[in-house]
Amino acid sequence: MNKTELFEQEHIEYLRSDFGLIVSDAHTFGTDALLLADFAAPKARSVACDLGTGCGIIPMLWARDGLCTRIDGVEIQEKAHSQFSRSVVACGTENVFAHLADLRTLHGVLKRGAYDLVTMNPPYKAANAGIESAAAHEKIARHETLCTLSDISAAAAYLLRYGGRLCMCIRPERLFETMLAMQAQKIEPKRLRLVCKTADSAPWLCLLEGRRGGKRGMQVLPNLLVHTPDGDFTEEMYRIYGSYKERT
Repeated sequence: MNKTELFEQEHIEYLRSDFGLIVSDAHTFGTDALLLADFAAPKARSVACDLGTGCGIIPMLWARDGLCTRIDGVEIQEKAHSQFSRSVVACGTENVFAHLADLRTLHGVLKRGAYDLVTMNPPYKAANAGIESAAAHEKIARHETLCTLSDISAAAAYLLRYGGRLCMCIRPERLFETMLAMQAQKIEPKRLRLVCKTADSAPWLCLLEGRRGGKRGMQVLPNLLVHTPDGDFTEEMYRIYGSYKERT
C-alpha cells in the first residue's frame, strides 16, 4: 500500500498486509457491510456498483479478492468520498472508481444498463421515524434524509442490465416495503436470508437479492447465525468476518 495522507481522526484499517482502507470516526463500516459483500458474491468478470458506499469497504473488499472487472462506488458525502478515493489511489486498484454523486441523479455519471450487480447498505430508518441523530453524517447514514427505498430501486433499475442483481441489507420491519419498492421498478425479489445473532433470537438483519426482469418466485435460505450459544462466532461468521480479521 502506497503512502497516503491521513487527516484528523482517520486511520488505515488493513484488509491485507499491503492493502488497506482509510476509515474515520464519522465514516467507517460494520458487520452488516461485510455480510452484504459476502451475500452479493460477484463473479470475477462482473461489473458492479455499490451505492452509498461510504468509505468504500464493499468495493475494496471485492478488489482485494480479485472480484469484478470494474467496480464503481457512489457516495454523496464529500469526506467519505475523499477517504474512499485516497484508499483507491494508495492501494493502486485500477478497476475501482469513486464517484461523488447523488444516486437519484446518476444520468450522465454512470452508464445505463451496464452493471451485473448493484449493492447498497441503505439507511435503516424512514424519514421522521424515531429520534434522528444530531450529527449530519449519522443522520444521512441512518435515516432516509437524502434517498428512499424507492430512490434506491429506481437507481438500480437504471444501472442494471436485464437479469442483473440488486442486493441490499435491511431491517426486518422494512422487508415488505423494500420488496414492494423493488417490484415497482421491475426488480423481482429472488433470494432472502435472515441474520440472527443466536439460534434462538429473532432476525436483526435481512439480506435480500432482486433480479431485474426476474420471474416470480423467491428462495429463502437458511438463517445466518452470528454467534454460537457460548458467544463465539459461528463457523460461517469466521469465514466471513474471521477471514477479514486474519488479513489484518
